[in-house]
Order: sequence, then C-alpha cells, then structure tokens
Amino acid sequence: MKLHELKPSPGSSKNRKRLGRGTATGQGKTAGRGMNGQKSRSGGGVRPGFEGGQMPLYRRLPKRGFTNVFGTVFAEINVEVLNQFEDGAEVTPEVLKSEGIVKKQLDGIKILGNGELAKKLTVKAHKFSKSAVEKIEAAGGKAEVI
Repeated sequence: MKLHELKPSPGSSKNRKRLGRGTATGQGKTAGRGMNGQKSRSGGGVRPGFEGGQMPLYRRLPKRGFTNVFGTVFAEINVEVLNQFEDGAEVTPEVLKSEGIVKKQLDGIKILGNGELAKKLTVKAHKFSKSAVEKIEAAGGKAEVI
C-alpha cells in the first residue's frame, strides 16, 4: 500500500449536510429551522442561562465568599517526595519543575512535613512547615528559604 492509495474505510466518513440548498436536498428553504420565531432568524436565539425572562438561577442564588486578589498560592510538596533525589543533592524550584514533581510553580513552593526523609539534602524553597524543617535537619540536610 502506498500513501496515494490510502482512503477511509467504506461507511466511516459521511458527507456533511448542506443546508438551504434547495428543496431537493431535504434541508432546503427553512434549513431545519422551522417557520417563524426568534430561533429561525439569522443571529437569533437567546444567551446561555436565559430562562425566558424568569429570574435566572445565577441571579437567584446568593453571592458567597470573595477572592483575595493579593493572596498567595503555593505549590505544596511533602518531604517524602524528596527521597527520589541523590544523597547530598541541592533541591531548588527549578529542579523540582524539571523533574515533573511540580507542574505549576504558582506563587512559590512550600515543603510540608508528611512522610520521612532518609537522605541528606539542601532544600531551597519559598516556605517550609516546622515539621518539614525538623525532618530535613534530622536527616543532616539544610532548609533554606529563598
């Protein structure tokens, strides 16, 4: 078989319906839009969420909470994840991102103290929990705040 001989298997592809191309097509004249009304017109129809003039759901529900535009969001990593690095390695946000441990860095990286650390590492991050610092230093490493 050659590239120019390739074609879809019979019945796998269907011709699109050509609307409004005369009565013989089966979708001529009104093109499946019916007779009159808002939805039959070009550009007609109602916006998403419109309920025919009834107060829409998004306006009936009470407003709740707020978004702090000055808030900071940290990518959180547990101490046990750091065991995959070699003994004596320096762990930085760039290394964590290149290894695929952190997908998005957000406003920084915070190391949390869940799990055990068995290797001596120098960890550089934006924030540490108290238990994470204790575990890193107990393993003989250093926790440095960037």
